[in-house]
Amino acid sequence: MDGKGLVLVTGATGFVGKWTVISLLRAGYAVRGSVRDAGKAEMVRAAVRQEVGAEAVDRLDFVVLDLLDDAGWAEAMSGVSSVMHVATVIRGDEPKDPQIVVRPAMEGTARVMRFAHEAGVNRVIITSSIATVGYGHGQVSGRRTYTEEDFTNLAGMRWTWAYCIGKTRAEQAAWAFAREHGMALTTIHPGMILGPALDADASISLGAVTGLLDGTTPAMPNIGFSVSDVRDVADLHVAALERPEAAGERYLATGRYLWFREIADILRAAYPDRTITQKIVPDWIMRALAYMGGPVRQIINDIGNEKHFDGAKGEALLGRPFRSAEDAVLGAAESAIRLGLLKAPQGKKAAA
Repeated sequence: MDGKGLVLVTGATGFVGKWTVISLLRAGYAVRGSVRDAGKAEMVRAAVRQEVGAEAVDRLDFVVLDLLDDAGWAEAMSGVSSVMHVATVIRGDEPKDPQIVVRPAMEGTARVMRFAHEAGVNRVIITSSIATVGYGHGQVSGRRTYTEEDFTNLAGMRWTWAYCIGKTRAEQAAWAFAREHGMALTTIHPGMILGPALDADASISLGAVTGLLDGTTPAMPNIGFSVSDVRDVADLHVAALERPEAAGERYLATGRYLWFREIADILRAAYPDRTITQKIVPDWIMRALAYMGGPVRQIINDIGNEKHFDGAKGEALLGRPFRSAEDAVLGAAESAIRLGLLKAPQGKKAAA
């Protein structure tokens, strides 16, 4: 084992998970990545190898774990010095049964904390979200800026959102467990995560970019996002691990707020050969669609709410500014085109 220790990374097949494995290997750690399907381990290894080389990948191994099953967790913690819990369930729509999302978030986080504690692993870093920070505060119009001192008030939300419920309750339970057992916990809170995909198994969040590039997003909701570059999110996990003052703290991994139409403007300038929509869906239509469920329910709480998230504390921990939102957008676009993730081939006009 490397002198820096062995880190267990849950959800190693995910967008953030793969980049977190890369950041840890670059920093000199050995990594044990969890996968739900053993067949995906080689895919992750290949993606990581492109960034760190074959020698570093020798410090990477895998274990099969399920957030909803105790099997294998005790063995996975063997020899581990710290845990980064990145795994989560993300859907592109709002499920009729919210427990599909809520249960893995809550039970998975509880399982990580319990098995880490039982194995004597005191240091845990959890990938949380701005969903646990900036919702249910009663804002109905205008701009508001949130910091790590803010906590989502689930009871104050007009529209239920399974992802928000799961992540918020999971984080609350993790902090309670950490306080009870004296564990050193840190939570990292990204916004909309963009940046370069490593392979075709890319994040749902890249759809905000690919949908504009290939025309499958014919009109945009009148909302914006605090953009996070996936590379910064991963690097912030490692910074939190290496800086003792990060224990017991929450960190926003959020950059500049971009309106959806600004993302379209960035892409239109970079890819003039593509016809990228300028149409905006009126708010009243979005609210009407929300009653029907589906993808709109994922964003309806942001309609009329300009939510900014102050990432200064995260930048201070990282020791540098976060990458620009423009870089994150263009990194996502370049990789999506290169990996063939668009519905329309590069260089051809997409639908307006």
